This record gives sequence, structure tokens and C-alpha cells, in this order.
Amino acid sequence: MGLDYYDRMHFIKRLTPLILSLMTLVSLSNSSAAQEPTPSSALDGQLFYEILLGELSTNANDPGAGFSLMLDAARKTQDAGLYRRAVQIALQSRSGSSALMAAKAWNQAEPDSAEANRFLLQILLGLNRPKEALEPLRRAIELASDSEKDATIWSITGIFEHASDKRLAAQTVEQALSSVLLDRELGPTAWATVGRLWLNADDPGAALDALAKGQSLGAGSERLALVALTMMDESQPRAEALVTAYLPIAQPPLRMAYIKSLLNKQRLADALAQLKTLLQDAPEHADAWLIQGLLSLGLGQWEEAQNQLKTYLSLVEADAHADQHPEFKRGRTQAFFGLSQIAQKRKDWLQADAWLQRVNNPEDALRANIKRAQILAEQDQIDQALALLDQHAVNSVEEMRLKRGAMIQLLRDHKLYARAKALLTQTLKKEPGDTDSMYELAMVYERLDDLAEMENLLRQLIALKPDDASAYNALGYSLVDRGQRLAEAKQLIEKALSLSPKDPFIMDSLGWAEYRIGNQKIAIGLLQDAFKARPDAEIAAHLGEVLWMNQQRDQAIEVFKQGLKLNPGNEALNETIKRLNVTL
Repeated sequence: MGLDYYDRMHFIKRLTPLILSLMTLVSLSNSSAAQEPTPSSALDGQLFYEILLGELSTNANDPGAGFSLMLDAARKTQDAGLYRRAVQIALQSRSGSSALMAAKAWNQAEPDSAEANRFLLQILLGLNRPKEALEPLRRAIELASDSEKDATIWSITGIFEHASDKRLAAQTVEQALSSVLLDRELGPTAWATVGRLWLNADDPGAALDALAKGQSLGAGSERLALVALTMMDESQPRAEALVTAYLPIAQPPLRMAYIKSLLNKQRLADALAQLKTLLQDAPEHADAWLIQGLLSLGLGQWEEAQNQLKTYLSLVEADAHADQHPEFKRGRTQAFFGLSQIAQKRKDWLQADAWLQRVNNPEDALRANIKRAQILAEQDQIDQALALLDQHAVNSVEEMRLKRGAMIQLLRDHKLYARAKALLTQTLKKEPGDTDSMYELAMVYERLDDLAEMENLLRQLIALKPDDASAYNALGYSLVDRGQRLAEAKQLIEKALSLSPKDPFIMDSLGWAEYRIGNQKIAIGLLQDAFKARPDAEIAAHLGEVLWMNQQRDQAIEVFKQGLKLNPGNEALNETIKRLNVTL
């Protein structure tokens, strides 16, 4: 098929630099030939037209001919640019065998070319021939300068990451790195690379063995520690031992990564101890102050949290380059939210609002206004709170749902159920398929004691989303709490738990159902598991009541105390304690 006018003009424009370059080379060759008759230039007029014809063939949808012409020209001139172009033509036409042929020819012509070797290595791996990649891999390390060798070795994992036979990839790389595995400088990185590949091959034992060999060389390596950090698990205690062995000489970012890993594993005491040590050694490390401040806040240590969060803000605001880090804006937002929460706990409403008004990250603006609205509502300024949210412009469907959900929650918290019903009904007229609003409206109907409408909406939700546990659980729990159709209610909750296993709130619902049915021992076990998985005031209300009614009064009182510590204003918990006439 021929090229139309615009295709030809685009092609000529793209080809012009190549033509000019070739004409210059021919001119230089002819000039040299006039001055020095021998030896003759490889780039004569005939070769010029061969290269040009190769490009024309490629662009005229005949890449096979274009490749052959370009590779022939490359062999005649031994020119790296022409070899590169031959490889590119083969790759563009998805001819792996041709690309490999050109890459091998290039390597033979320029055995000391790192670029030629890299092309050959990548093509072999793309063709899933890792065994043949052994020599190019060794060559890549040899060709790297002394200053580049360490980074070259570390980059090998990325090259082999998508190999189909991951075990073979790990074995091949370990064999290729054999010459440096005992080197005190390069060995740790080499073993860390091997470890990553064994981990990629789903063999954590071999990965840990590799890391241990790297550590045995005696030189501390952050890369060994980083790989070990990704493996930290109760089933792999050796991994954490490798990390902690390196910590005394580790830089703050790795120590922070270890602290975050401890927090993810709910090892609060260990994380706090590491934070204390880090801040003693590196008091200028801002992120450590932020995390410690948020932890102190979670522990109810208001004064300490306030000082730590303010220290964080002073450090990042004094750093002229802080705003270049992606975590800067989110970190400042977390600090402002934390400081606002402390002021809110002290009922210093003006200061709580002032901290939130300092949030200037557009991504967090809605969250900040939601918190500002909650503060207004806590002062019984519910209309002002709703107006603040109503006036906030949203930029996405997700933001709209978040904003509407916050408004509904404010209305429910202040028992303005009729207004919540009106808002949700209006929403469903505009968006009849909005299942989130259907669920919220069902919960509002429950509060209005319109159980028929509640059940009708929840049944619709079950039909629309049969794999969503929330509607089954809500309907089942509502029936249990009223002592109605207990067998059916239990079946609904069991269905919810099958869809969302180990969900603590569904476990709580099932425990409450077993209690109402009369299975006291089963009820206690379920509620204890739920409270352990998610310490929550409403779960504490159920567990405490069941323990109390089963004459386990001391345990019940302890659970009630824990629940009040979690949420002293929880309505369900306080009502239960009052109804049972419990003295704490």
C-alpha cells in the first residue's frame, strides 16, 4: 500500500536527518579518498542507497527487507548505529529471531560495547532463554566501570523479574555472579540480588540462605537488610535477625521502614522503642516525630503528642526542600489533623478549627472540612456544619459520596432521622441504583422504627448485591436485636460471615444471635473473638452483657471499663451499663 501525501511528508521529515548524516559521511569519505586514495571508505554511494532503501522498505511495511538491508550495511561498516537500527527494526516487527541475530552480530563486531551486550541480554530474556543469558550477564558486570558495578548487580533483579522459570532465573544469576560472591565490597549486593530472585521464585528458605551468606562477609549492607525487611514474618524469624543486625549502622530511612513494619504487625512496644532510639541518634528526622506523635495521640498522651507533632511541623517547615517530597503534604495534613484532635479533646474549638484551616493540600480539603463540620456539630451548631459541607465543591463521584455520607452521619448522630431520610430519598430519586444510599436509608428507617421499609430496602440490596455481606448482617442483626425470627436472623448473619470471614462486627452479630437463642457458651466465645479482633465500644456492650448475665461479673466489669476507655460517650454501651445497674 502506498503512502498518502501526509504520510510521505511525515516520513520525509523523519528521514531527513538520516539522509543528511549519510550525505555528510559520504562527502567526508570522498574528501578523504581524494587526499588519501587508500584504504577506500566503507560508506560509498552504493552503501548509502542500501541504507536508504532499508529505511524505505521498513516504512513501506516490508520490515523483513529493511532489516536485511540494514544488517548488511552494519556488517559492512561495523557501525554501532546501524546495528542498533537493525535490532530496532526487528523488534518493531516482533521478530525475536532477527533481533537476536542482529544483537549477536553487533556483539561480535563490538565485544567491548556495554550497549550491544545489554541489547543481547534483554533479547535473550525476552525470548525466555535464561541459560543463554549467562555469558552476557557476566559480561555486563565485567564491562561496568568500578563505580557502576554495584548498581549494575543490583539492577539484575529487574531484568529477570518476569522470567517464566523463576527458579532457573535465580540459579542463572547466582552462577553469573560467582566471581563476586566472595568479594567483600560487591559480595553483599550480589547475595542480596540472589536473595531477591529466590524470593521471587517463592523460595524464602533459599532467599534467607543467600542473605546470610552476604552478611557473613562482614561488611554491613543496606540492600541485604532491605530484602530481609520484606520477608519479616513470624514464620521467618531469621529475616528480622538480619535486619536488626544491620540497624546499628543503618541510615534513618531503613530504620523508619523497620518501625513501620513493626507497626503493621501491631508490635507497638517494639516500634516505640525503635522510635526512641532513632530520635536520640537522629533528632532531625522529621518522619519519626510524626509517627511518634500519632502513636502518642492514639495512646491518649495529649501533651506528648502535641509537642511531637509541633516538632515535626517545625522541622519540615524549616526544610526548604521538604515540599519536593511526595509525603510532605500528607504528613503536614496528618499533623494538623492530630493537633486539631487534641484541641477538640480539650474543647478548645477555635484552636481545633484553626489547625484544620491550615490544611492546604487540595486532596485533603474535603476531609478537613468534614472534621471542621464535626467540630461545629459537637457545639450543637448542626445547621452551620451541614452548610459548610453543602458549600464544599467536589471534584469527583468519590468526593460527592464522601461528602454526602458525612452529612448523613451528622444527621444520624444528632438523631435528625427525618432530615436524613429526606436527603437520602432525594439522592435515590437522582441515582436510583446508588446502593450505598439504599443501605444508609435502610438504617435510617430502622431508627424511625419503620422496620417494614428497612427490610424492604435490605432485601433489594441483597438482590442487587448478593455477594455483599453488609445487607445480610444488617437485616439479621436488626431482627436479633428485637428478638424476632431468630432462626432466620441467624441464617442471614451466617451468610454474611461466609461472605466476609473473620469480620469482627459480623462475629459480634452472630454472638449476639447465639445469646438470644440461648447458646451462651458459643455466644461468649464469638464475642470474645470479635472484641479481641476489634476492640470496640458496641462489641464491649454485647460481650459485657453476656458475661454479666452468665454470672461472670468481674470479667464483665473489666470489659465495660475497656469499652468506656475506647469511647466514653458510646450510647449503646452506656445504656447497657445503666440497664444492668452495673457499678464500675
